Amino acid sequence: ELVSRNLSKILPGLCHDITDWVESTRVKASQLLYTLLLHAEDHITQHMELLLRTLYQACLDEESDVVKNCVKAAELIGTFVSPKVSLRLITSAFGKTPKPSCIMVLTAVIRGSPKEVLQPHLTDLGNTLSQAGQGSEEVRITGKYTADCSFRPVVLRLIFSFVLPKCSHSDPSLAHLAHTISGHSCGHVEETMSSLAEVQQLDSFLCLYKQHIIQLLEWISVSHDSWTCYSPEVLQLDVIATHSGPVIGEALNNFILILKTCLQPNKDPQMRLKLFTVLSQLLQKGSETVNSQGLFPSYLETVIKDILAPNLQWHAGRTAAAIRTTAVACLWALIHCEILAPEEILKVKDGLMPQIIAAMDEDSKMTRLMACRIVGVLLKACGRQFDEDNFTKTYTEVLKRLDDASCDVRLAAARTLAQWFRSLKDGEVRSAMEAQVEFLYQELLIHLDDPDENTQKAVLEVLKEGSDIYPDLLVREIEGAVHKHRTPAYCNQLLRHIQSARESA
Repeated sequence: ELVSRNLSKILPGLCHDITDWVESTRVKASQLLYTLLLHAEDHITQHMELLLRTLYQACLDEESDVVKNCVKAAELIGTFVSPKVSLRLITSAFGKTPKPSCIMVLTAVIRGSPKEVLQPHLTDLGNTLSQAGQGSEEVRITGKYTADCSFRPVVLRLIFSFVLPKCSHSDPSLAHLAHTISGHSCGHVEETMSSLAEVQQLDSFLCLYKQHIIQLLEWISVSHDSWTCYSPEVLQLDVIATHSGPVIGEALNNFILILKTCLQPNKDPQMRLKLFTVLSQLLQKGSETVNSQGLFPSYLETVIKDILAPNLQWHAGRTAAAIRTTAVACLWALIHCEILAPEEILKVKDGLMPQIIAAMDEDSKMTRLMACRIVGVLLKACGRQFDEDNFTKTYTEVLKRLDDASCDVRLAAARTLAQWFRSLKDGEVRSAMEAQVEFLYQELLIHLDDPDENTQKAVLEVLKEGSDIYPDLLVREIEGAVHKHRTPAYCNQLLRHIQSARESA
């Protein structure tokens, strides 16, 4: 009774002393605050605004004892003050000047509140926390209540709103900032999700995605037809797709539909670049992501016809060229990740071969390099099914890359030509390709005298690979070219290889 009568007189001065410049004064004042609130009980309610302002500031104190005492005092607020009052006042502070100390006070208030008293306010509390988006702390303050089924919608809202990065639709600078932050906060996202999974009594954050990924993708795809690179949903899709691991393979119908819509040539170029980068990252570990359930090949036709093919078409401009590069990178990841059977790779060849051949003539070194590698994989997987026209178009374009300015591209082209010879040996059109093989021998012998030694060695291996197709013809071509070379060393090596092969046969 003594405390309740005099609290209004003592509290203003006490709150002033808690922020005093003398450390010992702040510690003593914080101890006294706890004792006063313990005795004041529900009389605290009429002093809530002053108390909360003081606690917000005191919980930022450098002295740990001050913070400890103030957190204990905040727990008493949870014990004695109705959540209808305390939560309304605390959550309103989030929208004005959100501070970490607001989270600390709210954590303590919830910790001190009886469960049955706080239960009716959980949904509103979850919505407020999701809008604040401070991080892992919100997970911990709700942990003691998450066993209830009624909290599941709040969990979903928390995942959607504070685990996934958000930014303004209309502010490009904020969008750029969000992209930058998201690139450095992967660990934080997973830590936060792990905390949320822990308080939901789940084994890992992947279980959270497993429960909610379909609804998350449905939420963000509501407006996907009008997305731009500044849309926060693009970042949210990035986080969902790249952090959900094998779970994304269970939501391919939603995921591929979003990509199909957003990767059309009439959509925002920068957004398409971002989404192609995400898709490429997923395909590089395809069996652990998009094909975790073995379902990705059933979407292959959509990926080829509706996503890759339109973006591999040539259009003027640097941005269009960058998009073609990312599309080629996706295609390389797709056929290199070993999730496609040979008959499915044949579908890739049938649907995209003209665009792949054209990509070998791009300005971008990386595009030319990946295009050469893609052709090599296609030849290895389904070269036996190539007809005469396919063989001719393929070697004609790859041969040009032996004159490429990049050594890497030249070496990749040489490996692809070696695979071309291997495929031709096993193909049904070998007998009809003598004229083309003769021309290829002639051109390769020219490159056998290349100024770059690595290119010479690579071309030598190509000719060795193809020497047993028409060995007599190759010998005649070597004899006609050897005197034009600066050194006959490589020609002589090739002749010895052919002679050795004949003797072995």
